[in-house]
Amino acid sequence: RASPAGGPLEDVVIERYHIPKTCPREVQMGDFVRYHYNGTFEDGKKFDSSYDRSTLVAIVVGVGRLITGMDRGLMGMCVNERRRLIVPPHLGYGSIGVAGLIPPDATLYFDVVLLDVWNKADTVQVSTLLHPAHCPRTVQDSDFVRYHYNGTLLDGTAFDTSYSRDGTYDTYVGSGWLIKGMDQGLLGMCPGERRKIIIPPFLAYGEKGYGTVIPPQASLVFHVLLIDVHNPKDTVQLETLELPPGCIRRAVAGDFMRYHYNGSLMDGTPFDSSYSRNHTYNTYVGQGYIIPGMDQGLQGACIGERRRITIPPHLAYGENGTGDKIPGSAVLIFDVHIIDFHNPADPVEIKILSPPPETCNETAKPGDFVRYHYNCSLLDGTKLFSSHDYGDPQEATLGANKVIEGLDTGLQGMCVGERRQLVVPPHLAHGESGARGVPGSAVLLFEVELVSREEGLPTGYLFVWHEDPPVNLFEGLDLNKDGEVPPEEFSTFIKAQVSEGKGRLMPGQDPEKTIADMFQNQDRNQDGKITVEELKLKSDEDQERVHEEL
Repeated sequence: RASPAGGPLEDVVIERYHIPKTCPREVQMGDFVRYHYNGTFEDGKKFDSSYDRSTLVAIVVGVGRLITGMDRGLMGMCVNERRRLIVPPHLGYGSIGVAGLIPPDATLYFDVVLLDVWNKADTVQVSTLLHPAHCPRTVQDSDFVRYHYNGTLLDGTAFDTSYSRDGTYDTYVGSGWLIKGMDQGLLGMCPGERRKIIIPPFLAYGEKGYGTVIPPQASLVFHVLLIDVHNPKDTVQLETLELPPGCIRRAVAGDFMRYHYNGSLMDGTPFDSSYSRNHTYNTYVGQGYIIPGMDQGLQGACIGERRRITIPPHLAYGENGTGDKIPGSAVLIFDVHIIDFHNPADPVEIKILSPPPETCNETAKPGDFVRYHYNCSLLDGTKLFSSHDYGDPQEATLGANKVIEGLDTGLQGMCVGERRQLVVPPHLAHGESGARGVPGSAVLLFEVELVSREEGLPTGYLFVWHEDPPVNLFEGLDLNKDGEVPPEEFSTFIKAQVSEGKGRLMPGQDPEKTIADMFQNQDRNQDGKITVEELKLKSDEDQERVHEEL
């Protein structure tokens, strides 16, 4: 400063007329700096400018390579700070000056902006800007990474960005594909993490810089978002999110499975969901119908299980990706809910829930007419149908194709009062197409209780005698003894045999219709009456047919 008497300056005068809001470091003795400046005399006449040369000053501070006044004036300076320096002659070029440029005993005025500072002792500086809540793995040497970045110089000047290319930067870490500082700065990073990485020039592009965008000796700043990471040696990773109790069967290769899924990239970006289609994904497991990683990841799963399957790209869609939602070399994450699975060779699974209350000597068999209550659901618990909703039990004749094959099989062998659980695979239920309210290829779960059973009749019979029929059957049928039997007489006679316990009609059918069908069978000339010549027992007809075949 000038003395009160107006004497010469004793030291450099520093005016900090622009100070950045943040200053992570200040220039110290021995630092390497890059700066622009304008140099003028007291009258404003310019004697030098780095701007005119379009070249920054790049030099080490405090080791005698600058005039003393500039060395002192740069101390404590921040990147992007602007200073005005007044350098007295004895701290500038003194009484000698610089021939043709700076006269002797000249006071020099410098307008300086600092753009970069680093030191040979510097390392890569890493700041975590955002850390994801879930970190399945971190970057290690030899991993393959996909990341977005914005690259700037230390003063904020942008030189490159992956976002402008609408694609991530994909590369191996620690294999010489990146500048050393980026190799170091990515280590330990989680998918979805955001980092600020500051790299000194000797770990970046050094003295040569890079093209026209990165000058020599430039520190680089990268704002990085890691999208995903994998290693070529990675296998499928499984994480059980929910395991239902009582898992007695696990999926194996060859099973047919129905499952829901949400698919996302490693940074959480969704790419597909079965829920959006309101339909399960249905496929064979371990048969090559789906990507290899999913084929592996579904095996060993239980019905009702929820699991997370992380699939490296070499077991997914590889370097090329697929469509516009799965980029090349992408790690895929599937959150899967197993709805059901079965094998095409599966039989009906039968489990007795409660035995009959009394000793049972006769069980339901094909041809029997049964009445039963049932609840039907999918294996994930979704309720489908219940006889209780209708109040009355369901009725069916077993073996008559009146119910799905698996339910028919499961009802056979039951005693009245017995309760069973039946697991019916789709090939014994409603198949690939499903039915109203039943999805295609769905495994069905039944809880059934046999309410009653009536013994069926032999195939082809509408009525059977409990004992030998009357010796003269026609006389019994011909109630008015006129030599012919009309429908009314036929019906009256058959009903009497049933009421007296001498015979029984086919169960589960309308008696009137059954009797009408019997009459129709006997009225061979279809004239509305049966004569003695037309009347034949079913057993006699069958015997005659055997003789004819012989």
